[in-house]
Amino acid sequence: MPQPDTEQPDLWAGRFLEYRERLLALARRNLNPFLARRVSPEDVVQDTLSAACGKIDFFENKPEIPVYFKLRLLLFQTVAALERRHLQCRKRDACKEVEVTEDGDCSAARLNWNRFADTVTGPLTRLDRLDRYALLQKALGSLSENDRQILELRHFDGMSNSECAEVLHIDPKAASIRHVRALQRLQKQLTEFTEFRP
Repeated sequence: MPQPDTEQPDLWAGRFLEYRERLLALARRNLNPFLARRVSPEDVVQDTLSAACGKIDFFENKPEIPVYFKLRLLLFQTVAALERRHLQCRKRDACKEVEVTEDGDCSAARLNWNRFADTVTGPLTRLDRLDRYALLQKALGSLSENDRQILELRHFDGMSNSECAEVLHIDPKAASIRHVRALQRLQKQLTEFTEFRP
């Protein structure tokens, strides 16, 4: 009888760790603010990687699908399971827990949007951080779902155009064009809302 390959899980575990930082960024952006009072992005990534190590067959099947995409799917499943466990239980309501912070809202997702706002509003704007966040949310709300999706994948998931193309099932050149046009439309909205000029 052939012996199981005990090195295979270790090899996969090493590969999974290569994506840890990208998974952390993804967890920070997608973690429900109420859930974040109980669970950290690091917890989400740890649970995701643990689940991945138990599903080696999932990663060995269909090798044409990039490993990160499969880890990304597992992370979303992990977040969903944590939300069911913490936000839909009858114990102490996580939605009523209040975390005291210095500036009211310091969620990682909000900080990410603020950093993105800094990159698109430029030094001439007179809006402070909170106003930039509100402005960016308003501008993003005026964009199509396709535009918001490509901006999120590029700027928060840290994906390349080719990786975005894989996720969106489009040609890499089309993903690149979609990204550039989404940025142009976002800048146009910001121009209409503020004194911002490219």
